[in-house]
Amino acid sequence: MSTKIKWGIIGLGKIAQKFANNLLLLETTELEAVASRDLAKAEVFATTYRSKKFYGSYEALLQDKFVDIVYIATPHNSHAQIAILALEQKKAVLCEKPFAINKQQVFKMIEASKKHNMFLMEALWTRFLPAIKKIKSTVENGEIGEIKYLNADFSFKAHPSIQRIYDKELGGGSILDIGIYPIFLAYLILGMPDKIMAKAHFFDSGADSQVSIIFDYKNAQAVLFSSFNSSSKREAKISGTLGEIMIDNPWNEASSFSLVKGKEEEKFLLPIMGTGFVHQIIECNESLQQNLSESPLWSHQNSLELITLLDAVRKEIGLVYAEDL
Repeated sequence: MSTKIKWGIIGLGKIAQKFANNLLLLETTELEAVASRDLAKAEVFATTYRSKKFYGSYEALLQDKFVDIVYIATPHNSHAQIAILALEQKKAVLCEKPFAINKQQVFKMIEASKKHNMFLMEALWTRFLPAIKKIKSTVENGEIGEIKYLNADFSFKAHPSIQRIYDKELGGGSILDIGIYPIFLAYLILGMPDKIMAKAHFFDSGADSQVSIIFDYKNAQAVLFSSFNSSSKREAKISGTLGEIMIDNPWNEASSFSLVKGKEEEKFLLPIMGTGFVHQIIECNESLQQNLSESPLWSHQNSLELITLLDAVRKEIGLVYAEDL
C-alpha cells in the first residue's frame, strides 16, 4: 500500500458529499475514484471533489486496482450486497450505518471480511469523535459513579422530497436512519439491555415515523427517541450516583460536554475536524496501515450487537422489511 490511502466512494448523495469534503482535509488520503449509476452525476462529483476517476457503475469502481478502500453511501437496503461484492474484490470497506437491514445480513458481511481477510467497518462516525471518546473514558473511570439513567433523542421534521426516509423498500423509517444514534449511545455506555420496550407511529408506507424506546438494565434505564415528525434539541444526558454528563446540542456531533458533580460544573471542549467524518477516516487509514480487518474502537462484534438491538426494537413495534422474510 502506498503512503497515501486511495479511497473510492460508491453512492454520491449528500452524505457522500460531506464525506468527500472531509477526505480533502487529510494529507494521508486521495480520492481515487467515485461511482454512481448515473455517469453524468459521477463526473460532476469527481470534478467537484477532485477525484481522479469516475464510473457509471459500482462494479467498475470495484475492479479499479488502485482503490484501497471503498466508502459505501447508498440506501440501507443495498449496503450488504455492495459491501460483500467489494470484499470479494479485495477492497477494504467503510459502509454507512446502519451496516445492513438486519443481523443476518451483517453476519454475512463479517463472514466475507474474515474469508477474504479484508478490513470492514460500519461508518458510525460519532463513535470516533474526541468528545465521545472522552465521555466513554470518563464513565469507565467511575467519575460519575454507577450509571442509573441515560436519555438521548434525535428528531427533525423530514421534508417530503427525501424519498429514502419514507420508502420502506429502501429500509426507510426513523429507527435505522436516526434512531440508531440514541440506541448506539445507550449501548456504548450501558451495553446490552435486559429488556426492550418500544412504541411507534408509522407513515402510510409502513416505515416508522417516530419511536419511543426504553432499554431496561439491572440497575439502570435508557430513555430514547427518534422522529421524522418534529424537531428536538438533540441533547443527551448520562446520570450516575456521583454526577452527570450533559452532552451539548447536537449530541451526535459532540464537540463539548459538561461534567456536573453537585454544584460544581466542568466544561470540556473537544473540537471536531471538518464535519466530524475526518475522525472515522483516520481510524480506517490507521487500521489499514496496521493490516487490521476491524477497528479496535468499533469492532465487528459491536456492529453485530448494535444491529441486534435495532432488530429487537423493530420486532417490538412490528416493523418488518422484505429482507427479514
